[in-house]
Amino acid sequence: MSFPQHPILVTGATGKQGGATARRLLAGSAVVRALVRDENAPAAQALAAAGAELVVGDFDAPDTLAAAVAGVGAILIVPPAAYEAGGWNVELEARRGETLVELAREAGVEQLVFTGVASMSDDETWGSVGKRRIERAVSASGLRYTILRPVRFMENYLMQGFPVDGINNGVHRHLFAANRPLQMIAVDDVAEFAALAFADPDRLHGASLEIAGDAITPVAAAALIGEHIGQPVRYQEITEAEAEAIGPEIVKVWRLSRETGGWRGDLAASRELHPGLLSLDSWLTATGAAQLKALLTP
Repeated sequence: MSFPQHPILVTGATGKQGGATARRLLAGSAVVRALVRDENAPAAQALAAAGAELVVGDFDAPDTLAAAVAGVGAILIVPPAAYEAGGWNVELEARRGETLVELAREAGVEQLVFTGVASMSDDETWGSVGKRRIERAVSASGLRYTILRPVRFMENYLMQGFPVDGINNGVHRHLFAANRPLQMIAVDDVAEFAALAFADPDRLHGASLEIAGDAITPVAAAALIGEHIGQPVRYQEITEAEAEAIGPEIVKVWRLSRETGGWRGDLAASRELHPGLLSLDSWLTATGAAQLKALLTP
């Protein structure tokens, strides 16, 4: 896979999707400009050491974004999440993405790749409203574009200190039905889809890809994780009342996932486009189990 030699701006470059994409592009000798808020942060310095040009900017300071997009040919758009005590701040999230799209258009950027979230149904009131607004801005920009809609990340098993997700005291506690297949994808595979779009902009122009790498029940996933890390792990499905106590968007997903069957990622199409797609088992074998052991071993 080869990339055009114009700079590619990667936003969210020290986060999960942005960081994975920046590393994938750098590994393919792409010219990467990484948008960071703190150039001295360890994650930012690691990208610089790998060959990225660091540019300091903030989605809430449009002047800094204007400087960041100047002279780039393509952008990975990953606006920061805007989840607050009262739920999703849709207006803030949408405005961040829409502003970057407009700045890109004004600067003569050629291509946009936006990564948001997969759908469960046509009901978008559960927390994806802001992301869908950004999608509409991207598709209306007049630029070549690709929209990625990944399902739940396998890396979420590494989360700590949240009311759901992650593994705490041998328990993976979440809101999804225990014995229904749950779609998931490795963050490195999201990066691979982004790289495919940057390497061949015409091939995936106008595509909205619902991407997933595996579908396994939470109970089976917990058992598989336990086998890989050598510690028992069990799944605990929270109740509707517990989900409601966490927040309105959480209980909305609790209900929607049961009404619709969950994410609508297209596993067959995803694997056809990216044959090396990781399953949960192969992700655990490659990197996941080692990371979990480091987190969970006293």
